[in-house]
Amino acid sequence: MRFIFKTHYRQDIAIFRHDGQRFWYGLLAIAVLLAPLGLDTFYLGELALVYIYAIAGIGLMLLVGYTGLVSLGHAAFLAIGAYAHAILMTNGLPFPVSLILASLVCTVIGAIIGLPAMRMTGIYLAIATLAFAFIVEHAIAHLEPLTGGFRGMPVPRPILFGLDLGAAVPFYFVCLFVLIACLFGALNLLRSPTGRAMISIRDSEISAQGIGIDLVRTKSVAFAISAGFTGLAGGLFAHDFGYLSPDTFTILTSIQLLLMVVVGGLGSLHGVIFGAIFIVLLPQCIALVRDWMPPTVGQLPGLEPGLFGLVLVLFLVYEPLGIYGRWRKIRDYFEAFPLYRKATHKRQRSYLRTERVK
Repeated sequence: MRFIFKTHYRQDIAIFRHDGQRFWYGLLAIAVLLAPLGLDTFYLGELALVYIYAIAGIGLMLLVGYTGLVSLGHAAFLAIGAYAHAILMTNGLPFPVSLILASLVCTVIGAIIGLPAMRMTGIYLAIATLAFAFIVEHAIAHLEPLTGGFRGMPVPRPILFGLDLGAAVPFYFVCLFVLIACLFGALNLLRSPTGRAMISIRDSEISAQGIGIDLVRTKSVAFAISAGFTGLAGGLFAHDFGYLSPDTFTILTSIQLLLMVVVGGLGSLHGVIFGAIFIVLLPQCIALVRDWMPPTVGQLPGLEPGLFGLVLVLFLVYEPLGIYGRWRKIRDYFEAFPLYRKATHKRQRSYLRTERVK
């Protein structure tokens, strides 16, 4: 196993812990940059969708995995970001300016919604965010002058300096660039006093309040930042869909986002990437399995959300650390082989709600 010998305080806040991480992440960066040379349009679109889901997952992970607040209404921020971006571009704003403004709109709305909602915890907060998602869905359906109502609205092509960013390869690199920027932003946020305050609230609100952390303010900031990241993903979603309608962002979308962070691994930005890959691949696998099922089962309208719920329950029961937690166990096994002990990752008694989150 690798033991890191620290010789300077800057090592505690370094993004890469050792040269091994620099090598493997550099290799991964080369692979994703060269992916358009060996993949066709369909697979590039799927990878771009993975990146978009990962951006939204970063926002939800900051709220759920690092602040300990459960939200079932983040599909609303996806919708607000998508519609705001489409409306701003329709009115002539350039693509990057419109995308940033749409994210800022979601940040402001998240801060406003967060002020009353952050005085609730647990199931009450989840119900409040779910109600907010229903309100946004109905508002989009009835604000026909802005959103087109049930008729929907087309999303303008993203043109920048004469280049069509909506094409497969340019859009792939746009999503990749935004994801990398969001990952670095989230990593630096978590190393800041605000990020450490969020983590302390996740572990123990009483202890955090005892050392002088303003619970309501920190939760509201976390909610606003989370909404901003999700709204940014919503703007990219708008171009991925090409046409927006009220039924594009439903409660199933919120469940998918929550499933992504739980299955990927709570409290880990690595888990966001694993969860995004899982979320994008699962519907494709379900579509393939439908062909082998009896028609009475394969054509059930609630098959996909039912399987999403089943997968979520199975991970909560049998693998609470998610896919990234399982990967850590496999990695530790091979690093310590043949001296690996079965009790290495044995769960012990937890004294804090999220003590198992790493």
